[in-house]
Amino acid sequence: MTKLDWLVLIATITLIVVYGIWKGRRNRDMQDYLLASRSLPWYIVCLSIMGTQASAITFLSAPGQAYGDGMRFVQFYFGLPLAMVVLSITAVPIYHRLHVYTAYEYLESRFDLKTRTLAAALFLIQRGISTGVSIYAPAIVLSSILGWSVQWTCVLNGILVLLYTVSGGTKAVSYTQLTQMIIILSGMAVAGFLTVQLLPPDITFADALRVAGKADKLNVIDLKFDPNNQYNIWSGLIGGFFLSLSYFGADQSQVGRYLSGSSVTQSRLGLLMNGIVKIPMQFGILFIGAMVFVFYLFVQPPLFFNHIELDALHDHGYTQQVNALQYQQDSLFKIQQHDLRTLIQAMRDNKGVGEAEQKFHITRSQMQQVRTQVTNLIKKDKKVEKVEDTNYVFLSFVTRFLPSGLVGLLIAIVLLASMSSVAGALNSLTSTTIIDVYKRILCPDLSEARYLTASRWITVGWGVFSIVVALYAGQLGNLLEAVNRLGSLFYGVILGIFLCAFYIRRIRSYAVFYGAILAQITVFLLYWLTPIAFLWYNVIGCILVIIFAFPIELFQKKAEVLQESETVIE
Repeated sequence: MTKLDWLVLIATITLIVVYGIWKGRRNRDMQDYLLASRSLPWYIVCLSIMGTQASAITFLSAPGQAYGDGMRFVQFYFGLPLAMVVLSITAVPIYHRLHVYTAYEYLESRFDLKTRTLAAALFLIQRGISTGVSIYAPAIVLSSILGWSVQWTCVLNGILVLLYTVSGGTKAVSYTQLTQMIIILSGMAVAGFLTVQLLPPDITFADALRVAGKADKLNVIDLKFDPNNQYNIWSGLIGGFFLSLSYFGADQSQVGRYLSGSSVTQSRLGLLMNGIVKIPMQFGILFIGAMVFVFYLFVQPPLFFNHIELDALHDHGYTQQVNALQYQQDSLFKIQQHDLRTLIQAMRDNKGVGEAEQKFHITRSQMQQVRTQVTNLIKKDKKVEKVEDTNYVFLSFVTRFLPSGLVGLLIAIVLLASMSSVAGALNSLTSTTIIDVYKRILCPDLSEARYLTASRWITVGWGVFSIVVALYAGQLGNLLEAVNRLGSLFYGVILGIFLCAFYIRRIRSYAVFYGAILAQITVFLLYWLTPIAFLWYNVIGCILVIIFAFPIELFQKKAEVLQESETVIE
């Protein structure tokens, strides 16, 4: 990076940290610290929701996901708008009416303390681990590009977030997320424009679209129903709907964002705008990845985008094999250039497209086989089962080909996205811990000042925990998939508990508690023993809670009737 890049990077990060500390400097009690005194307008609520959801993983892994697998991941979000409508009608007015700090408080009033504690514990487990992954995401790439240690990058990122999250609470988090999202979306728009501009002068945007389509990178819609397929319209609409219901309706990292709205209307508007904006935003990010793929059809890509892994192969005695694979790629790339140009001309003339496309796909397949051999060498060297470089694709492109200054801005964007989502997550972990565990169970009779102090120390504790998780989050593959897979293992069960609470009045605490435990065990078993796509676990977990709870409730009622009969006889 140039001096200008470093200046832009340091100035941007410093601005956010200082601004966050300044905005959150006047916290008087827990309502200030955890909910920003319920005073935020809808646009801050919306961008805060988006900022918590759209972590560095989104901006690192989504373009790489599209580079390798096309744009079909966008179907993951198709159930989101409908879920926002449902939650705006149901959950938002209930939470506001009860004046709760966390979603799990409601469960005690509807069921009992143990059910509230179970739901809170499931949330704390998955969100604590996911936050560590969110810290790790930028660290692996920045360490590769900037030559920093992964471990120290994780620690630095975590400390930067803690500086303003601990001091400023929800108000600091929300206002910094507003600024962060404006910078992030503006920077990504510029990066997308320049990606297209960097294509050869004789290649039009229409040519790029046609090539991306022929390479199956614009595969936005897949209508085929297949429960083992991670991304199709059915898993997106159904599984994505249930995931979004659970994430935005029962995950405190999101509930806490709209509980800070100044009214039911402001919270609803924030949620609904998130549902409207999220799909186009994700489409745009994935589209950038598709265009980066097209760019690397004209400019030879590296053998492996994570150059540290390649350097390790040379250091560990695989130089001859790597050089041979590099020679194969060089030769195949020249052939691919000829086949690609032939295909483009055929598409322009609308003549001989089928034959040209077949030759192009053959060469692409051979290029992919070279990459597979490189991956196998790395697996052999590291003695691991899974190796991917999709998390490195976008920033590798940025640092090699974008102009000075913009490189620093886009690296800052990765850090800002990480800080935004991590800050929101830490704030939610703190509010759940202090309200549902510390104040409710451990220390119920302290003063507001003591609880405020405890909240800050709990934030520090979760920050340290997340940093530790980040240090051990290395073998997860594509991080965008990993964090959503982790959430899907828990969200369905949490949603099932809340659906019973909202809509099935006949199910009581005993049944839903043990039904949820059985459902969670079953979800884990299905994950370990079957190839079912992870989005469906949101549906399965939710339905299993209800299926298990009904017979338990019937059994419990019969036992109560029998006990009453015995009491009368006595």
